[in-house]
Amino acid sequence: MLQQLKNGGCSVQELYVQCLNRVQMIKSLNAYITVTNKISQIQLEESAQRYLKGIPRPIEGIPIAVKDNFCTKNIKTTCASRMLENFIPTYNATVVQRLLDSGAILMGKTNMDEFGMGSGTTESIFGPTRNIWGSHVIQKVNTNFKETFSTPPDDFFIAGGSSGGSAVAVASGSCTVALGSDTGGSVRNPASYCGVVGFKPSYGSLSRYGLIPLVNSMDVPGILARTVGDCRSAFDIIKGWDPKDSTTLQRPLNKSKLKRTSAKLSKLCVGIPKEFHCPGLSSEVSDAWRDVMDLLENCGIRVVQVSLPHTSYSIACYSVLNPCEVASNMARYDGLRYGYRATGKNLNSTESLYAATRSQALNQIVRGRILAGNYFLLKENYDKYFVQALKLRRLIYEDYVKLWSTGVDLLLTPVTLSDAPLFSEFNQKDSRAQSADQDYCTQPANMAGIPALSLPVRMSKRNLPLSIQLMAPHFDDETLLDVAELVEKELNFPQPTFKET
Repeated sequence: MLQQLKNGGCSVQELYVQCLNRVQMIKSLNAYITVTNKISQIQLEESAQRYLKGIPRPIEGIPIAVKDNFCTKNIKTTCASRMLENFIPTYNATVVQRLLDSGAILMGKTNMDEFGMGSGTTESIFGPTRNIWGSHVIQKVNTNFKETFSTPPDDFFIAGGSSGGSAVAVASGSCTVALGSDTGGSVRNPASYCGVVGFKPSYGSLSRYGLIPLVNSMDVPGILARTVGDCRSAFDIIKGWDPKDSTTLQRPLNKSKLKRTSAKLSKLCVGIPKEFHCPGLSSEVSDAWRDVMDLLENCGIRVVQVSLPHTSYSIACYSVLNPCEVASNMARYDGLRYGYRATGKNLNSTESLYAATRSQALNQIVRGRILAGNYFLLKENYDKYFVQALKLRRLIYEDYVKLWSTGVDLLLTPVTLSDAPLFSEFNQKDSRAQSADQDYCTQPANMAGIPALSLPVRMSKRNLPLSIQLMAPHFDDETLLDVAELVEKELNFPQPTFKET
């Protein structure tokens, strides 16, 4: 899209109007919490002037959307929670500021699971986000596959989570690029279900300043886009050291191995971890995974089976570490300093104010994780749970380090176990059980801090996207993007046609 603007294929005004129409068209899908029309029109005028004067910035005029847990100056940032329903930050998150400084136009803030705790974008105070696939806004799908499944009138396919709003915003064409956050797969999961590219960069390559934290040691700002090229354009803008975030590293990313080997694909080795052939993996996802293995081999890349022996323990480990960090991070929401504050005659102590505020302003999932985290961190439980989970996380991390040392350059795995489930199917399990299923293939990358990318492959029998995941060593993000772009060109994933109003 950026090339079209630069080459005169479309004007910045035409692109903006098209995206604005799509924002209105998908209103019923509930992708956006806040639409920033006034702000975006001011940004549009500046971008148009810059193109006229011949001084466009790197992504001048590109429409973007931002998940509602990134702080945006003078724009509500709610985390889809009653606790922050009226919170208006006084500053922009670093990644948001860098995009705006480079010419991006902010279309709005997108829906999510409350405080990022969920895997379906079904746990928002603003209601669930609906997947664009199987919805009324799609006219047809450009594929040879005949539709064999229709959505029940009172049901819908979930968008995935917790960055489901951003995924639907991109899939619908209401923006070119969207920001999400990825703690255990919250960018790659909805990207897989919505048929877009979802990229979780290496931990430490992007600033978390202004991203309202869930799990500090695993949170990474992520990028959703229709193409790998658009992902790369956004990544080039927002990556790099930030003095406001001590977890960003002052070092460049590794040069792509494709460039170092003069584009000789035969020198690349892709591993297939046997542990990712997990229970519950659908035959359609398995077939898509196998087809991409064959594609890589046909391109001259060596494909080998590998082992990551502690993968099956990752979810159990995450189920301890996540609540522990959540309990710490959520302590700030006490009803005293900012956010929602309970009122009533019986609130005659600090403890009663805390209890009433949290019970009224936080949903059951958030309160449950706070309770679990504080239990794990009790003096008598600390060594039994938290310390043991940290030791296990180190073993998971070392599995990857040992694997990379054997000459494996990338890993190819599934993203989700199936295509997008119906809302009615998804709600048959509680949040903890859903996370255990949905995050099995994505969560280990967060444990290890490595880059990972979800790439759409083809359509399922229900006419829903199926995707695969690529993972690379820490700071080998450029190699990951290069190989993903190569696979993307070979796959030619179909795009939907929309009913324009």
